[in-house]
This record gives sequence, structure tokens and C-alpha cells, in this order.
Amino acid sequence: MNFLEERICKDGVVKEGNVLKVDSFLNHQMDIELFEKIGEEFKRRFSEEKIDKILTIESSGIGIACIVARYFNVPVVFAKKAKSINIDGDMYIAEVESFTHKCKNQVIVSKKFLNEGENVLIIDDFMANGCAMQGLISIVNEAGASVEGIGIVIEKGFQAGGKIIRNLGYKLESLAIVDGMNAETGEIQFREQ
Repeated sequence: MNFLEERICKDGVVKEGNVLKVDSFLNHQMDIELFEKIGEEFKRRFSEEKIDKILTIESSGIGIACIVARYFNVPVVFAKKAKSINIDGDMYIAEVESFTHKCKNQVIVSKKFLNEGENVLIIDDFMANGCAMQGLISIVNEAGASVEGIGIVIEKGFQAGGKIIRNLGYKLESLAIVDGMNAETGEIQFREQ
């Protein structure tokens, strides 16, 4: 069991509907010491790749992406879920469906922050059905940049997202893959990696 799986078992809460609450340390209250370990591990797993930018999606991926970016010494760009008056000029837009929020959003990245020929590492906190990842991949491709890898903190292995992204040929590294959860007992089964 790795450091992240141990933390999930200690502080994660399994809820009905295949929901794993990790808000006490990952995506509401953030444990920066844990994020440092996550950043270090993603740097190890993607050390062979040339990375120019980290791309994530607001909002839960931003903190993690910032720590990962320190290890690669590159900037972070995050896809916004709503257009604001602060975004000007041309934009890349993709529609993504959120498993957690049960809604569709357009995500937006300003064209001035993602450029042709750049090597991009996509980072996010969770993957369920892979819709957010497919949206971010489409934005990177539209920019003429290259997805060098995808780092996910927690993948729900019993949902299709990981399989879809891997079948598309992308290098996907998930630090913890949950293969099953029981809301009644609180038990979590992790995939052997």
C-alpha cells in the first residue's frame, strides 16, 4: 500500500453512489505535505518526458498542479469552467461532463497560454469516466501541442475513464486506483500497481 492509499484508507469516506470523499486532505482542505509527496511522485513517473506546461481544470486540480509544476519548473495553466471578463482574445473551448457534479460545462483556455509545439502534462485530482481528460486532451490537440502524459491522483478503476484514456494511447499514471468501494462498511479495494 502506497502513501496515498494509506491516507485514503485513514481519512477518506465512502458514500452511496460510488462517491469517495477526500475533502479533508485533497480537494477542499489541502494537505500540502501530502501534495509535496504527490508532486515528487509525478516527477518520478514522468521524469523521462520533456514538459513545458502543466494543464489542469478548475478547481480541485489547481493546488495539486501547482506543486507538481514546482518539480518540473514550468507554469500551470488551468481550464476555466466559465468565461469571465478577465479572459480576452481567442480561446480553446471543450465541453466536459462532471461525474461529481452531474452537469456539463464548457471549459476554456486562452490561446495565449497554450502554444503549438509545447509538451503538456495534464494533472487532475480524480478520474471517473474520463470526460474532463478527453476535453483537456482535445484542447491540447487543438493548440497543436502534445500530451506527454496524464497524472491522476485517484482513479476510479471500476469506471471507464482510465481504460478509455489508455486505449487512446496516452501515458496515464494514477497514484491510487480504486477498484471497488463499499458504502456500508467503508471498505476500499485498491488495484495492485
